[in-house]
Amino acid sequence: MQQGVGCDFRPGSDSKETCCGCCYNGRVPRNLRLVMFLSVKEMEVRKIRFDETFRAGQIDFAGDELEQESLLCSTGEAALVPHSSGEVRIQGRYSVEVAAPCDRCLERTRYPLETSFDLYYQPMTAIAHAEEVGIDEAESEIGFYEGGGIELEDVLREQILLALPMQRVCSEDCKGICPQCGQNRNQAACNCKMEDVAGRWGALRDLEIP
Repeated sequence: MQQGVGCDFRPGSDSKETCCGCCYNGRVPRNLRLVMFLSVKEMEVRKIRFDETFRAGQIDFAGDELEQESLLCSTGEAALVPHSSGEVRIQGRYSVEVAAPCDRCLERTRYPLETSFDLYYQPMTAIAHAEEVGIDEAESEIGFYEGGGIELEDVLREQILLALPMQRVCSEDCKGICPQCGQNRNQAACNCKMEDVAGRWGALRDLEIP
């Protein structure tokens, strides 16, 4: 296959960096950046449009057993909300595939995600004012930023975590693992006999508590 124009990426046979659909000819574009900063100063002059690709594993989900398995492609724009005191609106969409252990059987499970977002951020200085006057339900959805702007990576990380289901399972029919021997019941049955927990603790039901 002919390499895409303006691309210097040649994935190997075992590479995770396959295109998620928004990169030309299935390749990573040259303008792949390590960090994109959405500067409020720049937004005072014009909207910031972004079309960014993050390499597999580049988004760090510290403290969560979650890994970015594919390229993360994101497009959109950031702009100041007119007649506001530094409020920023970020609109866009992204596509990525992430992986995490199944909550029932612990097998590694992949989750393809593709969604859009429309977010509002206010400067941290607005928090004190919000605490004084109170906030309504709509305002409780607003995020906050400090310094001169917002890193796109932080926005995408948060959106990925919000898009994942609360319970991450490989399938709704997952049988989980045996609590006694640890056998994955999706792969094979075990000979363990489940203890009658209700019977073992039955005496407690007759215990009278003054």
